[in-house]
This record gives sequence, structure tokens and C-alpha cells, in this order.
Amino acid sequence: MDVLTALLLLVHLIPVSTAKNGVSSKSRKRIMPDPVTEPPVTDPVYEALLYCNIPSVAERSMEGHAPHHFKLVSVHVFIRHGDRYPLYVIPKTKRPEIDCTLVANRKPYHPKLEAFISHMSKGSGASFESPLNSLPLYPNHPLCEMGELTQTGVVQHLQNGQLLRDIYLKKHKLLPNDWSADQLYLETTGKSRTLQSGLALLYGFLPDFDWKKIYFRHQPSALFCSGSCYCPVRNQYLEKEQRRQYLLRLKNSQLEKTYGEMAKIVDVPTKQLRAANPIDSMLCHLCHNVSFPCTRNGCVDMEHFKVIKTHQIEDERERREKKLYLGYSLLGAHPILNQTIGRMQRATEGRKEELFALYSAHDVTLSPVLSALGLSEARFPRFAARLIFELWQDREKPNEHSVRILYNGVDVTFHTSFCQDHHKRSPKPMCPFENLVRFVKRDMFVALGGSSTNYYDACHREGF
Repeated sequence: MDVLTALLLLVHLIPVSTAKNGVSSKSRKRIMPDPVTEPPVTDPVYEALLYCNIPSVAERSMEGHAPHHFKLVSVHVFIRHGDRYPLYVIPKTKRPEIDCTLVANRKPYHPKLEAFISHMSKGSGASFESPLNSLPLYPNHPLCEMGELTQTGVVQHLQNGQLLRDIYLKKHKLLPNDWSADQLYLETTGKSRTLQSGLALLYGFLPDFDWKKIYFRHQPSALFCSGSCYCPVRNQYLEKEQRRQYLLRLKNSQLEKTYGEMAKIVDVPTKQLRAANPIDSMLCHLCHNVSFPCTRNGCVDMEHFKVIKTHQIEDERERREKKLYLGYSLLGAHPILNQTIGRMQRATEGRKEELFALYSAHDVTLSPVLSALGLSEARFPRFAARLIFELWQDREKPNEHSVRILYNGVDVTFHTSFCQDHHKRSPKPMCPFENLVRFVKRDMFVALGGSSTNYYDACHREGF
């Protein structure tokens, strides 16, 4: 047993027992704080391991649960890419050695990994929207390149896809066996890690799919705002939020001391180390169980990591309180939410295209959507996080439709701002679809204050 594993077992972070139903006794998929089972003070290493989302036991999930007289009409899936190599390196240290080729019998293992590799190698002629057609379909470097998806990242999304297949295809028959290309809507940013994550999920969902039926659209913006990206007020919220982050960091003397110690170890100015965003690289070491780097001046260690991660957690807490990020999120998430309800509305009219939509995205995509929906307590999006919108029809009243929102398999519908009061007002077991429509078309602007009633006015209002 290596030192890191021993440390984690010591603080009860790696589950060592399994409940009768096969689910680990310390669930890794919980997203809302649980006062009974979680450490009373947020443990930075515990939070980091939740973020890693190391594939282990199969998850239980609440996707696809509804009263028997409800019929599933459409599903809209937002994912964060899976585990990746860091985007930054700690200056003057050796890069963590992680192999980004896919090896079927290496951990983490997935029974479909070998077939996935084979299927991807047949897709070299796939026609995707430019510039996606120039990207590799799966990771393939013996030493990972910066930001490249790892085998862990592929396995995470093969698992996601298989889980959604069991629920939405086998149980609910969302797509017919002879599904057509226009019944899928697939969109990704122009990074190899998001395209490859989308393909891994899709392969788990539709094994051995026909390449001719698969078309990924390219989304240039991480906010998935398509033609509605120009929004000056959103950018002002973001600038104020970044200023808040900067001031909080200045107040944290322990953080400054830690950066100073680490800068001495790697022999660079403190400012340069901070700019290199060491937490990104350190998380990679932690998730892949690779020792933190050492130099002749000493070693970066777990105490350094804990200080930086604890500050991150404190920053998230203050971010919720100050509400600047909420303003950014309401404007940042509006275009993609508006597009999603448009698809849902077409489905309520009986249209049969785009029944399954997949957006392969980033943490900076999911975070604003979660915040805009009022899910402020949700954890920072882990690797391979999934946020799902389900649209249901009441068979007994075919004109009535309902929505469910799920985050990492947890039903968070009644935590959202548009449906948290639903039970007080209605005996209906599901959240009415019109609640979500009203929220996107009107209430998102009301929440911003001011008199704006549409996206353009809210983005251009004076005197903010």
C-alpha cells in the first residue's frame, strides 16, 4: 500500500466497506451536503477525491424515475469532459508521467474499452462540423499532452453512457431500434477532450453506432451561447466576480505563505508560481496517485495542497454569498437554457427529432447553469459530471408535461429556484414544464433586478 492510499484510508476517504446493494458506504455521488455523514468541517482531500470521480463501483442513479403513468419524451444531457491531464505545469518540475494511450487490460478497466478503441479507429472518415473533423477521436499519446483526456476520462464516460443506455433505451425506449440521425442532437466545444468524452458517452449509450448517423456540431463558446454571446453586462458581472476572488486571496495570509514556500522549492518568484495555477497540476497528482514533485530544495506536499484546496472551498462559499457570480450565471446560462426549452417545446408538440441531446462541455459551462437554476449548494463540477433535463408526458392528461433535473444521478428538481415551492402549491408529483419555461422566459430577468424582460435588454442595461 503506497503512502497516499494509506493517508486516505486513515482519514476515511477511500471507502473500505460495501453495503449489501453493492454501493459503497461512503457515496461518491452525493452533490448536496449531508450533515449526518459528511465531515463537520469540509475536508479538502475528501472534496478533491469527489472531484477526481475515480471509477469504482457502479452508481445508483435516479434518472428515469417517474410515476408509471408518465411517458419519457426527451432527454437533454450536459456533461463535463472526463479526467484530463493538467492545463498548467508547476514551473521547473518534472511533468507527472501519465500514459494517454488506451490499454484495454489496464486500470481503470471497462468491459467496452477494447470495442470502443476498435470502433473509434473505424471513424477516421467521420464527418463533423469543422474544426472538429481535424481532432483525434480518442486519446493516443504515451505521455499525455496538456489538457488531453486520459483513460480514466474515457472510462468515466463509457460508464455514464452505459448507465443512460440501461435507463433511457432499455427501460424507457426513448429511441426506436432504427433511430435516425435527426433524433440525436450532438454539440461540443473544439477541444479534443470534449469531443472524445462525447464519443465515449455516445458509445456507451449506443454501442457500435453507425458513423453515418453521428454528427457533432461545433460550439465556439464554452457558454454554448451560439449567436447570442455578446453580453456586456454579463462581462461586467464576471469582472466584479474576478475582483472579489482577487481580494479574498489577498486576505489569506496562510495561502500567501504556502505559495511562498512552494515558490522557494521550485525556485521561481511567487507571482510566477501562482500564475501557473499549481492546484490544477496537484489535483492530477492526487487523482492519479502520483507523488507531488520534489527538487533539491524540498518537496511540494499534502499540507501545501490542503491550504490551496481549502481556499478554493472558501472562495466557493463566498461566491454564493456575494451573488456576483449568480448575475454572471443568469446571463451566461440563458442562451443554452433557452435553446433547451425550445427543443423541449417542439417535443411537447409531438415532433420526433432531437429526442436525445448531448452537450459535451467544461466546468465553466456547467457551473453557470447550476448556479442559474438555483442549485447553489451543488458541488463544483467533478470530472465527467452530468446534468440532465428529462421531459415527461402525463399519459392520463396528454397535454400536460413535466420536467426533472438530475445532477450526477441525484434528483435536484425540487432544489431549483423554479420548482422549490411546487409541493406547497400543487399535489402533482412532478414539476410542471411551464415552470421551467416561465423561469427561462421571464424569471431569470426578474432575478437580475432592474426592469429588463428579455435577454438583449438585460445584457445592455445602463447603470449596472
